[in-house]
Amino acid sequence: MPELHEDSRAGTNDTIFAFSSGAGRAAIAVLRLSGPATPYIIKNVVGRLPEPRAATLATLKDPATGEAIDFGLVLFFPAPRSFTGEDCAEFHIHGGRAVAQRLIKTLAGFPGTRAAEPGEFTRRAMLNGKVDLVEVEGLGDLIEAETEWQRRQALRQMQGSLIREAARWRAALLEAAALVEAEIDFPDEGDLPRALSRRVGALVRPVLQSLKAELAAGGAGERIRDGVTIVIAGPPNAGKSTLMNALARRDVAIVSQIAGTTRDAIEVHLDLGGCAATLIDTAGLRESKDAIELAGIARAVEKAKNADLVLWLSEAGHPVEPDVRLGPRAIWRILTKCDLAPAEREIAAHALTISAETGQNLDNLLKELADFAFSASGAGHAGLITRERHRKAFAAAAEALARIEAEPNAPVEILAEDLRAALFALERLIGRVDVEDILGDIFSRFCIGK
Repeated sequence: MPELHEDSRAGTNDTIFAFSSGAGRAAIAVLRLSGPATPYIIKNVVGRLPEPRAATLATLKDPATGEAIDFGLVLFFPAPRSFTGEDCAEFHIHGGRAVAQRLIKTLAGFPGTRAAEPGEFTRRAMLNGKVDLVEVEGLGDLIEAETEWQRRQALRQMQGSLIREAARWRAALLEAAALVEAEIDFPDEGDLPRALSRRVGALVRPVLQSLKAELAAGGAGERIRDGVTIVIAGPPNAGKSTLMNALARRDVAIVSQIAGTTRDAIEVHLDLGGCAATLIDTAGLRESKDAIELAGIARAVEKAKNADLVLWLSEAGHPVEPDVRLGPRAIWRILTKCDLAPAEREIAAHALTISAETGQNLDNLLKELADFAFSASGAGHAGLITRERHRKAFAAAAEALARIEAEPNAPVEILAEDLRAALFALERLIGRVDVEDILGDIFSRFCIGK
């Protein structure tokens, strides 16, 4: 393998590579490069450096043997006008496994190159100022989006909806902080603004109101991102697993006439009219002395307590009241096996009768569930908070500003400290300070090559 040319700056940092296309056989595979050795690698593999940002058809060769690997498109993106802010390249090759493996082996042979870690391309883009932390989170959510609402929300975040609001709030708080700091530094100056507390309050109040409004919206944004959780609960043999299979449109749970068949919680993900939902089938709730069944019942109760909605199932012919262990959750009473119930049986009030076996009223249940998800997720147009991290930052900023509003005539040193706390929360929200503890978790969820 030839040595790196002196202008490649290989000692600055590693040049990373990875396939950004999916694994397995495909018509086309896309391999990305980023780092200082990128131009040198292109020259040695392609034979020349193509025009920037122009797709060029070329034969890719192994420089160690001169053997052709494949022919395909090569694109070169010089720094800083690239996704990562570094010299970048893409090789669009045929998607056969042998071709991909040979190109990877060739690239790995260059000094200072290595395979990229999950999310490393995006991490470099953030460190080089191409994207901020919130945009990174939006990009990750967009990659993982499975429903229309998730796609829209992730795209809004990528396009800077949260960043724009945070920047507006930050500007107002910086102005307020400047007034307070001036009072601290020049207490005897006659030309200082009068009625300092009123001016600070006028700047702080709109920010606090906006933060409170976003927090009051609840977890609508988080529900769009993570989905609503719906637990199917009820006594044994109430038709829970049958309903689970019917809603999932496939056999995900064992259906048996033997009571207590379901011992553990079984989860399936659904798309309810554009909103993601996690449907959980649980063990039947009853008194038992079986240790394994008791463990399953305990898990069922725990899942129900943490759910957004509980579907309490019991047979139409033998209705059962919801178990008191479920607590004060949103519970819908569902009467099952209505096709087997006596015709003269009086239906309990506020209960939906279904038959998962015949499909009776399942369409109505699905509509009701979609309406619930729609309402719980802010009608698909949630606010700015999409993660617990966002909510904590909003709450910390709001708490600091609330102290200022409660004590507008507090000593200026106290006002200054509360303003610094609010500003720090906003800075941490957008990733300007103190983010190393969350970067590992964020990027670990990214696919390799992004």
